[in-house]
Amino acid sequence: MLSIVPPRDARATAARIAAALATADRAAKPAPLYYLDLNAIAPATSRGIAAQLAAAGPGAVRFIDGGIIGGPPAGPAGGAAADGEHDGGGDGATWARPSVVLSGLEVLADAPRDGARLAAVLNVRHVGATVGTASGLKCCFASMTKGFAALAVQAFTTAEALGVREELEFQVGGRQRGQLERAKGFIVGVGPKAGRWVEEMREIGRTFAEEGGWDHENIFERVAEVFSTVSEDTMLGKEKTEARVRGTTYEDAVSAIREGLDSRHQT
Repeated sequence: MLSIVPPRDARATAARIAAALATADRAAKPAPLYYLDLNAIAPATSRGIAAQLAAAGPGAVRFIDGGIIGGPPAGPAGGAAADGEHDGGGDGATWARPSVVLSGLEVLADAPRDGARLAAVLNVRHVGATVGTASGLKCCFASMTKGFAALAVQAFTTAEALGVREELEFQVGGRQRGQLERAKGFIVGVGPKAGRWVEEMREIGRTFAEEGGWDHENIFERVAEVFSTVSEDTMLGKEKTEARVRGTTYEDAVSAIREGLDSRHQT
């Protein structure tokens, strides 16, 4: 089982599986369940989930801690894969795939019934023998991507309010062209995802505090508030990725966020 849900639902999902396993007929299905937790959660949260599943009974679950780094798979029509990997289908087609990092004593490639095949298809990297290592790696990576997204949202919408958005684009583009395009991409994409990212930012903050010793004021609690604002106070929070109406362009995304901020401050 691959658990990939909004971070706030990771514990509840595991609890449902543990409850089902506790009442299942183990004699009918003697093979253990491999449970890959691929949610964007802190190492401590992952360890808590492992304990939840262990309560289902000895040997009922083989828990693997994990995380997904990178965007969703993209087919060969988009050109060469970013990571240079093939999909393994034997037809020579090249897919861009995220990296699935895993950790813990259990190794997916060693699982019976095509564990090695599944590990290859998922583009797995086993990064350690301790539960929490992979989820912590995911949080460290996401802090730099989604943390930048939150800064970009604030910077360009504030520049819009000041009437200097295009000048900010000129200044950033003239010195860091790649950063400008990256910022625009994040601003367009953030709307439908902002609600899901709120709890993820809190899990990142927990990771930095509990695992990294950064126990002073939690920066990522503030980052969570940025995404909460986009999700709850702007039209973009109501958008669905596959059926966008607002925010399909960078300019309109900035305008939509500004509209939400202005409306909130007027009430």
